Amino acid sequence: MHRCILILGAAGRDFHNFNTCFRNSPEDHVVAFTATQIPDIAGRKYPTELAGPLYPDGIPIVEETHLERLILEHCVDLVVFSYSDVSHNHVMHLASRANAVGADFMLLGADSTMLQAQVPVVSVCAVRTGCGKSPVSRRVVQILREHAQRVAVVRHPMPYGDLLRQRVQRFASLEDLNRHNCTIEEREEYEPHIAAGTVVYAGVDYEAILREAEKDADMVVWDGGNNDTPFFRSDMEIVVADPHRAGHELSYYPGEVNLRRADVVLINKVDTAAEAAVELVRRNVREINPRARIIEAASRVEMEGGAAVRGRKVLVIEDGPTLTHGEMEYGAGVVAARAAGAELVDPRPYVSGSLLETFAKYRQIGPLLPAMGYSPKQLAELEAAIRRTPCDFVVVATPVDLGRVIEIVKPSLRVWYEVEERGELRLEGVLREFLVLAHAHRTTRAALPELVGAGH
Repeated sequence: MHRCILILGAAGRDFHNFNTCFRNSPEDHVVAFTATQIPDIAGRKYPTELAGPLYPDGIPIVEETHLERLILEHCVDLVVFSYSDVSHNHVMHLASRANAVGADFMLLGADSTMLQAQVPVVSVCAVRTGCGKSPVSRRVVQILREHAQRVAVVRHPMPYGDLLRQRVQRFASLEDLNRHNCTIEEREEYEPHIAAGTVVYAGVDYEAILREAEKDADMVVWDGGNNDTPFFRSDMEIVVADPHRAGHELSYYPGEVNLRRADVVLINKVDTAAEAAVELVRRNVREINPRARIIEAASRVEMEGGAAVRGRKVLVIEDGPTLTHGEMEYGAGVVAARAAGAELVDPRPYVSGSLLETFAKYRQIGPLLPAMGYSPKQLAELEAAIRRTPCDFVVVATPVDLGRVIEIVKPSLRVWYEVEERGELRLEGVLREFLVLAHAHRTTRAALPELVGAGH
């Protein structure tokens, strides 16, 4: 007899949890993965080449909406929750649904799922999607490289294409993005690192990915996504919080886990958030993780040629995940456009297809266009919405150069946002201390055989 397991996921953490905890266990049998958050994931299979010899037919991926039916049809004993950036209420509603039809419900912890690297690891995670983690990751990499470290970035998974071909991905040039048929979301995360000369790894099998990254680097930076916890055991955990959503750091999963584990908490966007909200985040950090060091930072927003849009009608395109499961009403593009004196045009009357569904599902989104592009069809819908929306300029606030991916037929301006630290404590200082300790640790480990031989 074996235990029948259903893994609730969103094409990322679910595969990692399977690989680390269940793939080689003859006592367990995973009957399916479920899918949510990301379009066009359900209906596929996790292939047998990745699932291993215990799964000669692979593992089906089905819609999460079928949860109860799947549990009953497959006599599921255990439901394993395996995705991120959701409220505590959301997690417990799923637990209640599973328990109500007889299944146990599990959240896997850090020790079960973190892989051990052979080089030091710095992780950069967040309490919610859209906190500004990506600029912080880039700043961390920059500092480490300035201290003569060879750094490889390993990015949280976004395996939305051919899973077998995406088992281990290495991105060293912009051409690699085309070769791997990357979605807009993937490009947003990889392109800025690549442009700075950093090699990025991602994919599905993170044990294999880690071993390849170690060949490139003295140090690995885990660039977390979707407020998930790190897949690698980290020697320093940096976590970004957002006072525009003060209180979410204690009410979203696994963002609260990140906050409680953090060595450093960077409170971002202090320049645009209310002081009362910033103070609430500070107080929450001090109460639940008093050992964490707190850094405060502004999210500096810049727009090229911003004077041209004063008094003009603009369509703002923002980072998709920040607005969807990140639940933000707007992002840096709206901030930049308003600061420049532009008039925002609402694109909602001009969208079609899956973009209509996006606005219907995420009703908090304001008068802007989320950069959704998980498939060629969705990219075509994005192009059409831009073409149909009556505006003088398009303001593009995605980290990726959107003009490389789709045709923007109207004059466009790009928006950048970078982290700007404030106060005495800075990333430079904490990372310099970390490097001293990491060097001492490496020296001690290297000397261990000699010490043992000398009778110590």
